[in-house]
Amino acid sequence: MSYTIVTDSSCNLTSKMIEDYGLEIISLKYFAGEQAFESYTKGGDPDFKAFYNMARKKEPLSTTLASPELCETTFDRILAAGSDLIYIGFSSGLSGTYQVAHNVLEELKEKYPERKIYDVDSLAASLGQGLLVHYAVNKKNEGATIEELYDWLMEHRLNLCHWFTVDDLFYLKRGGRVSGAAAVMGTVLSIKPVMHVDDNGKLIPKAKVIGRKRAIEALVDKMKETAINPSEQTIFISHGDCIEDAEYLSSLVKETFGVKEVFIHYVEPVIGCHSGPGTLALFFMGTHR
Repeated sequence: MSYTIVTDSSCNLTSKMIEDYGLEIISLKYFAGEQAFESYTKGGDPDFKAFYNMARKKEPLSTTLASPELCETTFDRILAAGSDLIYIGFSSGLSGTYQVAHNVLEELKEKYPERKIYDVDSLAASLGQGLLVHYAVNKKNEGATIEELYDWLMEHRLNLCHWFTVDDLFYLKRGGRVSGAAAVMGTVLSIKPVMHVDDNGKLIPKAKVIGRKRAIEALVDKMKETAINPSEQTIFISHGDCIEDAEYLSSLVKETFGVKEVFIHYVEPVIGCHSGPGTLALFFMGTHR
């Protein structure tokens, strides 16, 4: 029996990758004022420049969870067509989207008792989630059954390391991730946080450094601590409209570890609403998070 890998738009993969990988996507929405936008539309990427221009102007931006209706429509279509299904969702430590999808799938198990239906809380976000999906697609293409893929994901999801920094603490302050006083002091002193996503899928500050360049180098330092055979990995980097910094980080990773392949892409708008322009993140497989 064939099976379909489903994920949501917070995976940050490009439309071409989504098509090439044969993925189904649950799109999350973001709002600029009262105007709604889809984070993913089949066949094309969002207008990232337009989004980050709005963000830099500090326009009111907000996000919503994936709707139960969209989840049910997407999952039901796949199952009704005769395919088994595995869903890899946005970290439950950062969003309620996974729980929404999980609840829908539990109901559909009763409607389709003959189907194999699995869901995995990635405990990951952005291209961290995307990298986990990338590995899942490779495993499927190598012949892994849906049960084998589920077991692999559950065993290795906490090897997926996220390290990132932001350039402007305003967006983390707006989302309640840092206090107003810390944001003001950080801005005045050019303090940049070094953060990661922990074993519970939550965003955790780990260090503070002075200056953007040092913050970028700190991401590489963190990779040195835990990366497994980094020269043999494909490394993912996401950025909030700061491609020069992303390319600098890529060059450091290649020089330091002998990495051959680095994939760079934007932080998509739903996550970008909360992290802001200048976000820079590094994703790789390590001994632990």
